[in-house]
Amino acid sequence: MSYTITQETFDSLASFWSDPKLHFKWNLVFILPAWLKLWWQEFKPSTDLYLGAVRRQGEIIGIAPLQLKDNTASFIGSLDVCDYLDFVIAPGAESDFFRVLLDDLNQKGIKQLNLSSLRPESTVLTRLADIARSGGYEVVCKPEDVSVELDLPSTFDEYLEILDTKQRHEVKRKLRKLAETGKIEFRILEDGAAIHKGMDVFLKMFTESRSDKASFLTSQKESFFRSLADTMSELKLLRMGVLELDTRPTAMILYFDYNGGAYLYNSGYDPDYTGLSVGLVSKVLCIQECINRGMRKFDFLKGNDVYKYHLGCKEVT
Repeated sequence: MSYTITQETFDSLASFWSDPKLHFKWNLVFILPAWLKLWWQEFKPSTDLYLGAVRRQGEIIGIAPLQLKDNTASFIGSLDVCDYLDFVIAPGAESDFFRVLLDDLNQKGIKQLNLSSLRPESTVLTRLADIARSGGYEVVCKPEDVSVELDLPSTFDEYLEILDTKQRHEVKRKLRKLAETGKIEFRILEDGAAIHKGMDVFLKMFTESRSDKASFLTSQKESFFRSLADTMSELKLLRMGVLELDTRPTAMILYFDYNGGAYLYNSGYDPDYTGLSVGLVSKVLCIQECINRGMRKFDFLKGNDVYKYHLGCKEVT
């Protein structure tokens, strides 16, 4: 059986993503062709682009979205803005894919793979690690961070029952306190123009709600976030949640709607409303909205922030 690797472009990857005849799925929003292209254009890394498509008898069985520097290959993306990274492989083709990929990288002088931002079920951990070991490669795996997520029940009342007694009481109390203060409304923006306009307020809340977020948001990252909002909303994958009190925005959420789940990417709130816990309440109301939409999972992505556990999340293992 013959195997080849072709070097693709971001645009050709985009055509693969939209091709229903291909037998592999892009399971992570952070490795979609549009995301990869945007990250590359915005951050302009001093690395060589490697978009390898492994083909068996001419048919694509997987994509390796990598960047090469010196003798090291790593995923396209960065830890600070890309929570999960992985290869894209047709089910059952992992062994062939990795064997061909490792041979090709070795021929190009690559001596090390530095692969980060992995979920426990990533192909790197479930397949590549064993394949590499059996091929005589040294494999080192170490924890990088934790990810937490919530399996969504069918109703909001069922969700509240998931919480322990103390946290259920706190959530209800905070919702009641906010409702007693004024008229509350939680809106989901899906239109690209509305999201584009809302980014000014969102980024203001993002930087004002926490000092670490203010220092994180460099001009380059702000440009990335704005472009990301435009690009992903155009693909109908990005949502913006807005919590209003008497028509005034008090907290906002950016999340992705992908593969039946919600992925909480970033959030912010107006510090004038800290006493009303609008940051936490906005997330509770976003969970409620996602349940009403029939979503199966609410992924809080990386980070062991205490509030995530208070909202019923469990660590991904």
